[in-house]
Amino acid sequence: MSNYKKSLLNLGCGSRYLTDWTNVDFVKTGEGVVEFDLNTGVPFSDESFDLVYHSHVLEHFPKKQAENFVKECFRVLKPKGIIRVSVPDLEQIARIYIKQLDNVTSDPNPLNKANYEWSVIEMYDQTVRNYSGGEMARYWSKERLINESWIVERTGEEFLSYRRSLEMSRKNHWPQDLSAKWKRYFRISTYRNYLAKWMLGEPQLFELFELARFRTGGEIHQWMYDRYSLGSLLETVGFSQIRVVDAFTSSIPDWEKHRWLDVENGKVRKPDSLFMEAVK
Repeated sequence: MSNYKKSLLNLGCGSRYLTDWTNVDFVKTGEGVVEFDLNTGVPFSDESFDLVYHSHVLEHFPKKQAENFVKECFRVLKPKGIIRVSVPDLEQIARIYIKQLDNVTSDPNPLNKANYEWSVIEMYDQTVRNYSGGEMARYWSKERLINESWIVERTGEEFLSYRRSLEMSRKNHWPQDLSAKWKRYFRISTYRNYLAKWMLGEPQLFELFELARFRTGGEIHQWMYDRYSLGSLLETVGFSQIRVVDAFTSSIPDWEKHRWLDVENGKVRKPDSLFMEAVK
């Protein structure tokens, strides 16, 4: 695919994209979103874009494959083009875990215990989970969370959106179109499971099949980055002028027009993020 509409490229956009950008995701998430398997590269010709952006995408690639993905970002950028990358910040998450460990061992009160439990889940669950949502969704689904304000501080709109959806499901207030999509999903899943069970025969083989399907399905984190390792990766690929930024600042011209990608209601949309930029 060599033609494109805009000089600003958002890869792995999900449902968070701007219509005056070129947006690509593994599945079509809306009108104007290009569906493409980014495991196989970036579907545009060399030096096509002034900016390449991706948020919380890189960590879903295995480490070796991640370098190839960043090379593809480099390839499609014009000379002096900018890359902006957002990933979960390993350093930040690890420092918070250590702090909560110190807190709970010195004073094991209920709030410190809750904060410690969450810090372990935040650091570990998205890498090791074997089912959708993992321990994170199970924790978020508790009827009462004594540390809810801190979880909001750590995860922002992602947690709040989950809680709203949970409340809607408990009241059976799903929108009609969403209900139809879920019915279709469960119908397809049921057919697939029947077929897999029939082909595999043994229950243990089916369990292994389901585990392999989930672990390779794109939800889990395959690697984690901090400011040193992400900077080193960008440098290895050929980028220069590598620097840490935040959700509100950027070398991108008129960033305030685009920062909705990283900011919501005046706050960082994903507070656990490391933001880095570099120049080709």
